[in-house]
Amino acid sequence: MNEPRYSMSMSLSVLKQLGINLYSAIPPVLSEAVANAWDADAEEVEITISGGEVVIEDDGHGMTVEDANKKYLFIGYERRKDDGAVTPRLKRKVMGRKGIGKLSLFSIANIVEVHTAKNGERHGFRMNVSEIEQKIKESQGNAEYDPTPLCDNELRITREKGTIIVLKELRKKGLTKAVSALRKRIAWRFGIIGEKYNFKVKINGEYVTPADRDYFKKNQYLWYFGQESQEYKECCDLNKLKHSEQRGNEIKPRSNGEPDENEKVLKVTGWIGSVNSSGDLKDEAEHLNKIVIMVRGKLAQEDILEDFSEGRIFSKYLVGVIHADFLDNDDEDDAATSNRQEIIKDDPRYEALKAWVNTELKYIGNKWTDLRKEGGTEKALEIKSINNWFNRLSGDDKEYAKILFGKLNQLPTENEDIKNELFKQSVLAFENLKYKRKLKKLEKINAENLDSFTEALADFDDIEATLYYQIIKERLCIIENFKDKVIDNALEDIIKKYLFDHLWLLDPSWDRATETPLMEQQIKRDFGNITNNLTEEEKRGRVDIKYKNSAGKHIIIELKRASVTLSTPKITEQILKYKKALVSLLALNGRGNEPVEVIVLIGKNLKDWENDKDKEDSRKSLEAYNTRVITYQKLIEDAYRAYGEFLKKNQEAGNLTRLIEEIDIELSNK
Repeated sequence: MNEPRYSMSMSLSVLKQLGINLYSAIPPVLSEAVANAWDADAEEVEITISGGEVVIEDDGHGMTVEDANKKYLFIGYERRKDDGAVTPRLKRKVMGRKGIGKLSLFSIANIVEVHTAKNGERHGFRMNVSEIEQKIKESQGNAEYDPTPLCDNELRITREKGTIIVLKELRKKGLTKAVSALRKRIAWRFGIIGEKYNFKVKINGEYVTPADRDYFKKNQYLWYFGQESQEYKECCDLNKLKHSEQRGNEIKPRSNGEPDENEKVLKVTGWIGSVNSSGDLKDEAEHLNKIVIMVRGKLAQEDILEDFSEGRIFSKYLVGVIHADFLDNDDEDDAATSNRQEIIKDDPRYEALKAWVNTELKYIGNKWTDLRKEGGTEKALEIKSINNWFNRLSGDDKEYAKILFGKLNQLPTENEDIKNELFKQSVLAFENLKYKRKLKKLEKINAENLDSFTEALADFDDIEATLYYQIIKERLCIIENFKDKVIDNALEDIIKKYLFDHLWLLDPSWDRATETPLMEQQIKRDFGNITNNLTEEEKRGRVDIKYKNSAGKHIIIELKRASVTLSTPKITEQILKYKKALVSLLALNGRGNEPVEVIVLIGKNLKDWENDKDKEDSRKSLEAYNTRVITYQKLIEDAYRAYGEFLKKNQEAGNLTRLIEEIDIELSNK
């Protein structure tokens, strides 16, 4: 028997564009091999990744030497035209069309071996990318490349029919580590895997199943298209599925915005689902927040959502699969791009599909908002104390509360603790708006307009006036932090961390700083110049110095190190430099008559505080410069005493305060 001769001809540009550079990822490459097996009437395909090579074996009809040359090695072989659009044995609709998918193997491997058998005839050949490129260069563009025949002892095929493809010298690293992820991605790319379609795919000994797609069990809401798509509902976890709905599946072509009666109606099947939390769509193996377009059971468009500028929150929760076989009718032009991963954007069939999807997205978006509104109320009322509060509302107030809970339920937070805290804070905001009779503001809030949402929840001035009891409890927690850490210099960091943002520690009337950025920047510059001229000893004795403005007063706060001992004259000398700079700056801004106070926090008593009389004299001396000197310990004791007395007198707080406490206790016990 003469040794068979194989021949391939192509240009270098074709090899690079349709082979080496066709794909950048492994799943679509292996998908081409799986699709070829489907077209070969295979019932099982096994992919094995080990030892630095990939082996793809199928039990399809295989190839003779003539088949290999005329069909497999002939780039651009039109399968449907020459061999029919339906497979001979299982009568499957053929996936292949252009005859170039096989070249994608070169994008992940330098060497491709084909071992095949048909009617008991076994043979094989090896193709090497480096040899092909060299051959083409030598012939200045076009060349005929002869793959290397495999010897009998090299052949891996043992069955009477079928094909084995072996990929060696892999270009992509880390394949063996990504087997589980690959199984999921192959499952995503095919809708014809499983017993129902008599087509099994196995990866490293484990079958790929529809369950590997891992999306049905996540769905909270489901819209399926046409009666024939009802099976997708049965795939969902019915305990988690809160809403399902059948939608129409006919696409009526339009011309100039009007239905075109001359064009046939197009049909789709499939589904679009929405998950409970957008975090459910975060997956290491596959980006799940997408709507895949399938054609003849194989992925044709990775994500049609990308073609829409849909900015509403609901789109972040969507996942789906649309089957649109009309995009690949045998008697019409091919609508797929060369890499077989996208549909040509301006193809009229794809434009009709996009218009239909756009209509469905609008409907789903509105329905999703209503469903989340209902779900938000249900979620909030799981907190018993909020449920009791809600039941005490009446009339429009109850409806407005439902609106607020619904808005909260649309926010893309993945943390249940955060969501529960938002429900709690929404009660505060609601009572605040209710008091001011501004509940209609809630109707204007939407999940995308976070500024409005924040504005409605963050009117803390009025909330503090109503719920001062709760605020004081929070302040006491901060003071407790101080009490627990009164250990030499460790306290300096605690004071620095909290003091400048919690001026109420110095004076209960100083709730928050109100300085303007420009004023703060100018003072920071002037203070910096003064600090640069201090002695090294003076610099070492300081933790920090800051300017703040609160309650109409300009405040200079200086933190001294706990280990440093100073005197009244020394402190006076130092603070006058900063006060003078601040007063001068205020005068330049036309604010020279506004009060300035200086507070110096120290760790140890001043040197001249030897007795009560000396301390009183020191205090009067500093008052002349509107300056107070306070020890860290005294600051904590005074603050705790003041707020502690308030709590003692207000143990029987109002209804709202008790409600918040009940919510806190309930959430902490969850």
